[in-house]
Amino acid sequence: MTARRVIVTAAASGIGRAIAERFLRDGHRVHICDVDARAIEAARQALPGVGATVTDVGDHRAVEAMVAEALDGLGGVDVLINNHGIAGPRGFIEDLDYDEWDRCLRVNLSGMFYTMKNVIPHLKRQRSGCIINLATTSARTMLPKRTAYVAGKVAVMGLTKNAARELGPWNIRCNTVLPGFMNNARGKGVLAKVAADRGISPEQLEQEALRFVSMRTWIEMSEIADLCAFLASDEARHISGQEIAVDGNAEWEE
Repeated sequence: MTARRVIVTAAASGIGRAIAERFLRDGHRVHICDVDARAIEAARQALPGVGATVTDVGDHRAVEAMVAEALDGLGGVDVLINNHGIAGPRGFIEDLDYDEWDRCLRVNLSGMFYTMKNVIPHLKRQRSGCIINLATTSARTMLPKRTAYVAGKVAVMGLTKNAARELGPWNIRCNTVLPGFMNNARGKGVLAKVAADRGISPEQLEQEALRFVSMRTWIEMSEIADLCAFLASDEARHISGQEIAVDGNAEWEE
């Protein structure tokens, strides 16, 4: 196995942390970033050898600095995994705040463009590489009152697929991973917030939500990490331009 140089965004906790840990365990070199400075420091302590930068991916100057630091520490880059995203405003379209809309799109969509823009020249020079962008299964089912979030994630799918066409001649692969209902603190937190808005218990909402998942299951963070590890491997060397969901077949969402 060839050791790869990997950048993972929003990786001080949650899915990103699980992805970083998987690549480290497989013997790769990893640089992470996150907007949470305390979480970054905790990750540095818990993950020996990992590079880490406090970064707001919604700020292109911060992304430029992070990528430069990662390249210096790793000696280059082979894999970029864009895991970052924020929930954005909740409400009907006509009620959404302009600034909250802009912030959601800036982080969830432009943030992925910023990292790709700064990493791609290095991948092109070596004529190889892999980019994995995380979206959401909601980009397929759609989700009322979450328009900013869904619109940004649908756009991520378009960004990735178009990049796959553009970068294919340089042997650079681009794929989108779509997580389903995640069994982690963030997933449970979103569930609790929606349940509170509706005046029902989280347990009741969970049962309602899982009715629309064919396999009636939450998804573990390790499942997303496993897929990313596969997509970055030689076994996936001809997989590009794909949107792959790990969601137990989400049929619908409310």
